[in-house]
Amino acid sequence: MIWQVMFPRGADIRLVSSHPEVYEPCDDSFALVDALLADRGNLLNHQARFCMEIGCGSGYIITSLAIILGKENSGIHYFTSDINPYATRVTQRTLDAHGVHAEIINTDIASGLQKRLVGMMDVIVVNPPYVPTPEEEVSCEGITASWAGGYNGRTVIDRILPVVDELLSDSGWLYMVTLTANNPSEICLLMRKRGFASRIVVQRSTEEESLHVIKFWREGVDDVKDGNITSSLGTWFGTK
Repeated sequence: MIWQVMFPRGADIRLVSSHPEVYEPCDDSFALVDALLADRGNLLNHQARFCMEIGCGSGYIITSLAIILGKENSGIHYFTSDINPYATRVTQRTLDAHGVHAEIINTDIASGLQKRLVGMMDVIVVNPPYVPTPEEEVSCEGITASWAGGYNGRTVIDRILPVVDELLSDSGWLYMVTLTANNPSEICLLMRKRGFASRIVVQRSTEEESLHVIKFWREGVDDVKDGNITSSLGTWFGTK
């Protein structure tokens, strides 16, 4: 007899709440959750105490992270933020539907939280507004704020990176979705200047876009690399 071990697969899409002004889970959301699932062994060994999602939208990703890590584990504290007030309400309903708790903050990226949470986050997940758009769309309210990324889709991403650097603990990990148009190799170089190593966990192409989910961690801190998902900055630069 063959026994099949069932692992948590993330949030139940049927229980994810929605609103016309809130971004619903799509290919990029699924890619990020798949990256967390692919790296689940490392995440469990990481023994995170504090986790955060920047830009929670529907709450699908932060809920999935909590389920992957074991939502019954009361020792992990979850935080999530979004500039869209509708998103914070929808996220609360999604969390409640799955029996998950997180502190939800209606703010731009992590404004007002850096001093409180500096150096505390063991895991940060971000599906940022990465779509190249006119710069004026970046400041729009509602659902537009979830995708409008400005020039090369980098305006918001470039604002997020230094905030993440502040929030992450010495052994903290960042998982972030990027689009080919965002020039992910340049993002990795910028993070390398801040002392971060990086690797691709998931790479996925759809009819409309080519996505990379990149994991960042501070250089000099060991990262357990599963052989089936190990990729690196060398993918772009021809180095190991």
